[in-house]
Formats: sequence, C-alpha cells, structure tokens
Amino acid sequence: MDNVAVHPDELAALRTPDGEQALVAATALVDGAAGNDPLAAASALRATGVAAPLAAAALTQATLRRRAVVKFGPAAERMFFTRTGLEQATRAAVADRRAARLHAAGVRSLVDLGCGLGADALAAARAGIRVYAVEADPGTAALATANAAATGLAELVTVDCADATTVDVRGYDAAFCDPARRAGATGRRTFDPDSYSPPWSFIRSLVDQMPRTVLKVAPGIDHSLVPPGAQAEWVSVDREMVEATFWCGPLATTGDPPAMADGRSGDRAAGRQATLLRAGGPPAVLIGDGAEPVAVGPVRRYLYDPDGAVVRSHLVAAFAATVDGALADGSIAYVYADSATRTPYARCLEITDVLPFSLKRLRALVRDRGITRLEILKRGSALDPAQLRRDLRLRPAAGPRAGGSAASLVLTRVAGAPTALLARPVPAGHPSTG
Repeated sequence: MDNVAVHPDELAALRTPDGEQALVAATALVDGAAGNDPLAAASALRATGVAAPLAAAALTQATLRRRAVVKFGPAAERMFFTRTGLEQATRAAVADRRAARLHAAGVRSLVDLGCGLGADALAAARAGIRVYAVEADPGTAALATANAAATGLAELVTVDCADATTVDVRGYDAAFCDPARRAGATGRRTFDPDSYSPPWSFIRSLVDQMPRTVLKVAPGIDHSLVPPGAQAEWVSVDREMVEATFWCGPLATTGDPPAMADGRSGDRAAGRQATLLRAGGPPAVLIGDGAEPVAVGPVRRYLYDPDGAVVRSHLVAAFAATVDGALADGSIAYVYADSATRTPYARCLEITDVLPFSLKRLRALVRDRGITRLEILKRGSALDPAQLRRDLRLRPAAGPRAGGSAASLVLTRVAGAPTALLARPVPAGHPSTG
C-alpha cells in the first residue's frame, strides 16, 4: 500500500481469510523484535507461505495500525489506513466531540464531503447520525467503506466515490467538509485555501447552500476567511494543535454554552473559541471575540506559555485577563503575572533571571548555575535553538547519577528588544501544579 492510494485488489486481498491471517502474523512481527527491521519482518512473513505482495501490504497495514492507536484507540486494530490518510485523519476524541455537538443540535442526517478514511463519518454514526460520505479517490473511498464495516457502522454510513462539488446537499440536516490540504501528486501540504480539494470557493459557497455546515480547516487559516456569523473554534489535544473548525449558520449558537475561563457562563455566539482536550480530564474552553484589549507591562515573576489553541484563536489577551497578566511585548504571546494561578490554558514557569540577549553572558550564567539540562523555548526570536544549545557548551553531568540542574531558557522580545529569560517550573505543591 503506497502513501496516497490503495489499489482495490490489495484491500480485497487483506479482507479475505488469508489476508486476515497475514495481518495477524504481520502484527505479531511488528510488535516483536522484527518490528525494528522491516526487511527481516518481510522475510519472516514470506517464510510462512504468504505471497510477497500480500506480505508487504499486511506489514504496512500492521505498522499503520500501531501508529493509528494514538488517534483511534482500540478501533485502529480493525481499520485500514494509508500513511497520508492517517496523518490527515481527525483524532477520535475530536471527531466524537464534534459529532456529539451535531447530535445535540438535532442533526440526524449528515453529508460528509471529502470523508477520507472516514474518521468523522464514523464518529457521527457512533452518535446515531446517518451519514452519506463522498470521497473523490477510489482507493480511499474503498478504505472508508471497509472501515465502516470493520467498526460495525455500515448500516449508518454510505460511502460513494464522487466529486464533492457535484453532490446535492439538499435533503440532509447538515453538511461537513474537511478539504484535502495536500498538493496534487506530490502530497505536500498546501497552506493556500484555493489549493484545497475541494477549493475554498466551493467551500465558501457551501455555506450558502446549506446553512448548517461545519468546516474543518488548518489551524493556521487566516481569520479573515471565517464565514460571516460563524463561530470559529481552535482545538488542541494534550497541547498539540490539531485543527480549526467553523460552525456556520444555526450551528454557531447550538448546544449548552461553555464556561469561560473565569467561571462565568459563556455565549457560543462569541466569534472565537479555544478548546483544549486533555487525556483523563474534561475539555477546557475559552471564548471571546479576539478583540479584547491587550495589556502590556514589564516582565514579572511568572511567565505563562499559552496553549496553541489560545494563541491561534487570538484569545491571548482574553486569557491574560484570567490570570491578571500582561504581555511584555504587544506582538509576543507570552503572558507575565505576579502570581501563579491554576489554569488549563497555559504552562506556568517561574522566572529567575532576565537579561538582554548576549551569548557570552548567557553562557556564563548557565555555567555559574551548574545547568546541564536546558529546555529552549522561543517566540519572537530568529535564533536556532539547536545551534544555540551547541554555542552554550553545556557541560554534561559526569556519571549516570551526576548532579547538575535543569532549567528553561525562553528566547523572546521585551518592548521590542531581544531578551533571554531563565526560568524553572513552578515548585511542586503550588496551587498551579495541582
């Protein structure tokens, strides 16, 4: 199976009894010592009598299934993937949350335009929504069909190989579109919405055809492209930025209003929302309009490094207000405050040293403090962290239990001037670490 498409014959072979046995054997090899040596694994699988093409497909699939567990959980063990499809697929936690909101809004039938491997279609079906999914690539459409069957959702998910721009969306309660953001045959990421597939011109017109539309887009999308009246949501999972979602028409204000960071009731009509999903905990939601006034002041004792969803949604100022903080530079998304406050929206560090950036002074400071392990963070700095680490000449600790200390080095600007901040995690037992 290649990175972009899957030949129907390969998929059909994997779904036969012989193919299923090959997948079981391939999984055992990938999980075992042979998993670190693809050539040895292929040779071992062929030695059991599995034909070379089937062995190659089974080993590729077993490897992808292992990687997919992070996104899909145990269901990945039964699903089928391509490398590119897996990279672009929505995480189950994000897709399930979106499907729950659609169901709560009364959506019972959904057209999924560009379903890929079917992650969002399957999530909607798990929520009890009937889905008509279309995918332009025949191999990918076949994979989505197989995944619906493998997860027991075939009765609720119909997949057709079709051009999303030709689909009549009338007759469905809502539409969902996750355009492909890869450029043609090269498979390279594209950041130009006009190069999406389907293109932005169609996506924008879709909102006029179907007011209840949800658009999944790249988190770096220009805010000017948010459809009028839509709610724009940026989502991160365990501090990893994953996507932006535009909730259009009536969907912009559906569902129970989220809680704001300060505990007050929020209003989904607010134009921007940062949603932080965390393993083992409830979602954290911050809302605002992105136009909150920015407070600027001096560096203070504590530095907050906001989650990517807060930064991408332009809600840094809204977050700063919740910790009584301010920026030290109006264009840099670090927040400074006099106290450490428990918050899910940012990581908190205690600043120990502030100095204008100077390699010589910084090297001396690191040496004098006995720092042997250094985390380097940066915003607003053109310095290469890897090169700076070499230039600092950190002295490695001698022996497996040697001393030395760890610190965080923050490269940034303060009032426009290049600045280095040496910091450490907020001490254990502080309320912010609870």
